[in-house]
This record gives sequence, C-alpha cells and structure tokens, in this order.
Amino acid sequence: MTVDRVKEAQRVTVIGFFVNLLLSAGKITAGIVGRSSAMMADGIHSLSDFITDVIVIVFIRMSAKKSDEDHTYGHGKYETFATLIISLALLAAGIGIGWESAHKILRVIAGEEIPKPHLIALWAALISIVTKEVLYRYTKKVGERIDSPAVIANGWHHRSDALSSIGTAIGISGAIFLGDHWRVLDPIAGLIVSLFIVKVAYDLGKPSIDELVEHSLPPTICAKIVLAISSNPAVVSYSDLKTRKIGNNIAIDVHIQLDKNLSFVEAHSITSDVEEDIKEALGCDVYINIHTEPIDITT
Repeated sequence: MTVDRVKEAQRVTVIGFFVNLLLSAGKITAGIVGRSSAMMADGIHSLSDFITDVIVIVFIRMSAKKSDEDHTYGHGKYETFATLIISLALLAAGIGIGWESAHKILRVIAGEEIPKPHLIALWAALISIVTKEVLYRYTKKVGERIDSPAVIANGWHHRSDALSSIGTAIGISGAIFLGDHWRVLDPIAGLIVSLFIVKVAYDLGKPSIDELVEHSLPPTICAKIVLAISSNPAVVSYSDLKTRKIGNNIAIDVHIQLDKNLSFVEAHSITSDVEEDIKEALGCDVYINIHTEPIDITT
C-alpha cells in the first residue's frame, strides 16, 4: 500500500473513531436515562467499532511496509488479517445481539413485562441511524477508491451499527406508541437485524480466509492469465498454473513450453513479454514466476 493510500485509510478511520466515541457515549447514556435495554445493547455494539478502528489504523500501517528479508512478498496480508478480525468482530456482535433478542422474546412469552423506554432512547437511535449510514457511505467510497479491503470492511461495520439502530428504533417506537403488548417488537427486530449482521460478517470473512489459506484466484482472473500466456505465438503450451492473492497483490507461478532450439536470450525475451502481457491484462501489482521448459516442436 502506497503512502497516499495509507494516509487516506488512516484519515477516514480516525474520523470514524471519533464519531464512534461520541455515538457510543451518547447511546449508552440514552439507554441508562431512557430505561432502554435495547439502546444499551446498541451502545455496547457501537463500542466494538472502536476495536475495528484501532485494528485498521495499526494494520494498514503495517501492510504499507516494503518487502524485507523476512517478508519477501511484502506485508499485504496484514491488511487481509485485519479484514478477517473485523469480520469476526461483526460475527460476534451479530450473534450477541441475536442471543439477547431471543432471550427477551422468551421472557415475553413467559409473561414477563419489558420496561417501557423514554423518547430520549428513540432520538438516540434515529441520530445513530443517520450518522452511521453517512459514515458507512463515506468510508466505503474511500475504501473502494484506494482499493483497501480493510477500510471497506470497516465501512460495513458502520452499516451494521446503522442496521442495529434501525431495529432498536423500531422496537423502541413500538414500545412507546403501540402499548405494552407490542414491546416484543424490540427483541424481534433485534433478532432480524442480527441475521443481517452475521451475513455481512460472512461476506467479508470468507475472501479473507480464502486468501490466508492460499486459495486460487477466481476463474475470471485465471482466464485472463491464460489468455495472456496463450496469445504469445512463441508459447507452445503452459502447465502448473498456480495463483494466489497477497493483500492487494497477486502471485502467479506457471510453466511454459518453448521450442528447445531457441537460444537462452530468445527464451528470456519471450518470458519477459509474457510477464508484461499478464501485468497489462490484470492491471495490478503482480509477482510472476515463469519456469520455461524446452520442447521439441518438430515431432
């Protein structure tokens, strides 16, 4: 990651950090004063954003380091690891909210009455929805512009907080305006929102896990690589194509078969051309290792 990308990633994350600080303090205070367990849970959920903000700031800086003797392929996977941690934090938050919501539903079914919240809790939820949705759109836009999975993941974490606040607002509104029998809307909405959060956690976590376990690149990208190799008329065939992702970079290993009568200089020139064609086709930083194999084309 370049210096400019690091600065943009850190700037958007620091903005989110201070917004989360104000929102978390406000929502927890509103939950206590407004006697709303849903708002308390929502405020605690917002606290998880602090952790992810710190993770992004620290790991983005680490991923920007250049290659060294211990990390010859660079430090790009630190950002991937950060994205995985964010997805796990989202998963934990989603499961926690779902568990608490299900427990409240069972309590209502058993005849227990949920305390009626005050309007301050509803206002806190509405402010949180608007603020976190704006922060999500801003963070995601920056993440896509600088091609940072960790920043994009952090943006989705902001969206999960907004979704959580929507469920909280629905539940609080029902408890305040629809009467005692509708207070169960709070935990029901919370349970639904928790499922969305878990889905987002999965969508973010799976690509990170795939990268960390050296999963091959998608077929569409592999097809571009094959086309770049095959388009060179001097390449007789190819084999043992291996691909993987390293942060924002791609690593490729492949064997190409060339006419055995070619000189060393000619074979080297062809290999260099193939490398350039692959880089041009993928349009990103690529680590390419091409092994040439002599073949008799007269038979």
